[in-house]
Amino acid sequence: MKNKIALVFLLSFSLIGCATSGNQALKSETETSVSTKIIEGKSTKSDVKAYFGSPDNVSFTDGGKEIWKYGFANIKMDGTTFIPFYGLFHNGMHGTKKELTILFNDNIVEKYTMSESPVVTKSGWAD
Repeated sequence: MKNKIALVFLLSFSLIGCATSGNQALKSETETSVSTKIIEGKSTKSDVKAYFGSPDNVSFTDGGKEIWKYGFANIKMDGTTFIPFYGLFHNGMHGTKKELTILFNDNIVEKYTMSESPVVTKSGWAD
């Protein structure tokens, strides 16, 4: 019985420290995989929606061209955050952030960028 309680505690404790947000379609995408799906001068808004769904944000350039933005973040809390007392002084999160930005000329993709970057945050009284 004690082993089952310990296992349940450990499993729930490990799930607390993880979070994802944004467009789940970007979760497994890379710059290379996106380049096989979006072709500048050829792909349409319908093509992009079929792969990635509706954009997180839509804006326009001064010239009236449409910009679609997609984002995804996978963040995990550092283990030190959960150590009693020590976590007050040394805590933080780390993970990755992906961003896909697409510029349309009428209905056709003119340009796009896909980037993936690390995310590191530190907080606490000692940081």
